[in-house]
Amino acid sequence: MPGYDFKVRPQKVDTVKTKYRRIKTKIPHPGTLAAFKELEKYEARSMHGQLPVAWDRAKDFQVFDKYGNYWIDFTSTIFLANSGHSNPRIIKSIQKQLNKGLLHSYTFVNEARLNFLKKLIEITPKQLEKAFLLSAGTEATECAVKLMRLRGRKIRPSKLGIISFKGSMHGRTMAAEMLKGNEASCDWIGYKDPNIYHLPFPYPWLSADYYQKYDWKGYFTESMEELKKKGLKLEDICGFIIESYQGWGAVFYPKEYIKALAEFARKYDILITFDEIQAGFGRTGKLFTYQHYGVKPDLLCLGKALSGSLPLSAVIGRREILDLPETGSMSSTHSANPISCAAGLANLEAIISGNLVQESARKGRILHSRLDKLKKKFSKRIFWICGKGLVAGIILGGPRAEESGSIFASKVCERAMQKGLLLVHTGREAIKIGPPLTISDEALNEGIDVLEEAMTEVDKEAN
Repeated sequence: MPGYDFKVRPQKVDTVKTKYRRIKTKIPHPGTLAAFKELEKYEARSMHGQLPVAWDRAKDFQVFDKYGNYWIDFTSTIFLANSGHSNPRIIKSIQKQLNKGLLHSYTFVNEARLNFLKKLIEITPKQLEKAFLLSAGTEATECAVKLMRLRGRKIRPSKLGIISFKGSMHGRTMAAEMLKGNEASCDWIGYKDPNIYHLPFPYPWLSADYYQKYDWKGYFTESMEELKKKGLKLEDICGFIIESYQGWGAVFYPKEYIKALAEFARKYDILITFDEIQAGFGRTGKLFTYQHYGVKPDLLCLGKALSGSLPLSAVIGRREILDLPETGSMSSTHSANPISCAAGLANLEAIISGNLVQESARKGRILHSRLDKLKKKFSKRIFWICGKGLVAGIILGGPRAEESGSIFASKVCERAMQKGLLLVHTGREAIKIGPPLTISDEALNEGIDVLEEAMTEVDKEAN
């Protein structure tokens, strides 16, 4: 089924003026057309496809263009700005580092790096003792794969197997793509890593009785048995890598499923890595999302909200695993960049001092209560509400065979944009919500009101 293209040609829309939203021109503004056309000329099209809003600045939970329009942001620039856009503490820290005159130091020691690492390890659970810093989340994935396999080979040369989940998102570099379990997205690689295996994701809708009554431990065991039938030797598995919730729809694993996985991992001496790149730092009402499952991972992949601004990612974990590579054998040009580290330290301080983890849990109850009511109103449209804290996935279906949930989702995102609300456009049968954790209760409720208006209008037009 063909996708949906957002209208780049300016559309006449209703004027909006509230405390948190302002739409006073055509959307997108005619003045942005030149920029869109120039980007098409110079930039690879793979970067395009987002809602046609040309951002000029962003502050706290709002996004502004150059022409007096502004939006409530339910994207956090895709779950990065947990501590709010342009957080004053982060800006001050970056400015201080700029004024100091040290923009880069490769892997030579700098004070900003030390201070950031000390704070990062200080605030994380005790079993997470050391960190390796990088620039992007997908680099963290590659690093975790390397560490798991280095440790596996120390035990047994054949212990190289890594298990991930079908439909997961771990980045766009080679190993990260292979971990997705999506053959179409890996065609360009030209071969398959014979030591990467995939389990089916335990979607909640597999069970009519929901999470609580379904035998999720049995489901895990059956899935592992299927891999054994395909030739996998359990003693040759070195690691599991788990996206803390499945990104496209904020879909959580059943707790009992993850507990069964952890029990299995202990039995066969297998490392557990949680990919917290999208999910970490308070997004789901806990510092890390894995804490909802009641297990202790060996490694975490971190990114996005780690700095709240500049490129910074990390792998953190147990000391004996992080220290497996020899001195000087694993580094990255921009690892521990002093400006990024200064931003990262200020971001962690902002999250802690602002009680943003607790606020995410509290505001999450408001968000999900409202979305549950929305599901009842649009019972023929909304199939499932997923998520915890300040992340939600609205899983959609179409009441008619010729209409897909993905088309409806795209139209709702576009209509909401025209009304002053930015939602996460997934390109799939889901709308995602993830505002900065600093959003006010009033703005959060207003944003959900706008979402309801947009859904009502698009649904009416389709009938």
